[in-house]
Amino acid sequence: MKVSYHGHSVVHIEANGKNILIDPFITGNGMCDLEADKVKADVILLTHGHNDHVGDTVDIAKRNNALVVAPFELATYLGWQGLETHPMHIGGAYTFDFGRVKLTQAFHGSSYTEEENQKIVYTGMPAGIIFEAEGKTIYHMGDTGLFSDIQLIGERHDIDLLFVPIGDNFTMGPEDAKQAVEWLKPGFTVPIHYNTMPPIQQDAGAFVESISPHKGKALEAGESVDLS
Repeated sequence: MKVSYHGHSVVHIEANGKNILIDPFITGNGMCDLEADKVKADVILLTHGHNDHVGDTVDIAKRNNALVVAPFELATYLGWQGLETHPMHIGGAYTFDFGRVKLTQAFHGSSYTEEENQKIVYTGMPAGIIFEAEGKTIYHMGDTGLFSDIQLIGERHDIDLLFVPIGDNFTMGPEDAKQAVEWLKPGFTVPIHYNTMPPIQQDAGAFVESISPHKGKALEAGESVDLS
């Protein structure tokens, strides 16, 4: 399984012959190396409804006839825009042909801002995503603060690859993210959700050094991890 990082919280997974995108915020993301009109995706997984996570979902899904898996209210909102969706909710899991998806708690908000209408649309509860395929487990925490039940997630799941937000201001900062890593004990950690905008500037290399002896790397946009 090949897993690549593309700035902010954008992750691309190649598993079971499918291209899977998580939170494809590409247009307007100065940290991203992808071009929204050229991205291939069979599946899009969304953690919550904020614009910097939904991103280019509508255009990418329509162009690729991709399935969108998201929390119920967000899936409903996107379904009204003509997308094929599979709604889920926190604590629920579902096995697809491309892998197993389970939504976890995330302490954050979730709404989509329609700037042209000056309207904020409620899109349900935010979530993290546990993705299992080819005998490996990936945990994308989405946007979240630190909460003690992260320990339970670590006890229940043998996590091979963790994507943890470190930006602070809107999510966990480096110190809280370090605590999350210590609780989850992943095989490998990649920091996300930092340096995309002024309030979330962080030294990701210093964070990775701080979590030793746990392994990790601050990936550049386009870099990948091979989970074989």
